[in-house]
Amino acid sequence: MIDIYEFLDSKNISYERHDHPAVFTVKEAKLLSPKLAGAATKNIFLRDKKGSRNFLVTVPQDKQVDLKALSSALDSSRLSFGSPERLKTHLGIEPGSVSLLALVNDTENNVEVFIDREIWEDTAILCHPLVNTSTLVIPRESMERFLEKTGHRVQLIEVPACVIER
Repeated sequence: MIDIYEFLDSKNISYERHDHPAVFTVKEAKLLSPKLAGAATKNIFLRDKKGSRNFLVTVPQDKQVDLKALSSALDSSRLSFGSPERLKTHLGIEPGSVSLLALVNDTENNVEVFIDREIWEDTAILCHPLVNTSTLVIPRESMERFLEKTGHRVQLIEVPACVIER
């Protein structure tokens, strides 16, 4: 497995590191992570019905994603969450540590990356550095360089949200 800090430093990708207790959910992240400037994210690892396509979708942390509508937006068959085994195989990480930075382990480019436009409008993106006990603040330009260096292109979309009736 690649040392993420070594990779970032060797590619001149700037970041600010903030350590905190382990967080597994958005709710825990809000309670235990420091308040940082940048887009707080939620990352969803998905697969299509046949298991032939894998997706990493990054959205604002409070967005409730409509998977059925997202499936259509990604021109894919029915989407479901990728198993922990599939996550480990393709991104080299455990559940709770999913982030854009895990793409460093996708050397065969088996994972398609989609980022909600709202995230990309911010000046920085908050990411776990392959473990859920730290958060990195990465300027958007540096995140763009990271994705380029890992062979992943930025695919910005309006990720559909669930409509919550009141």
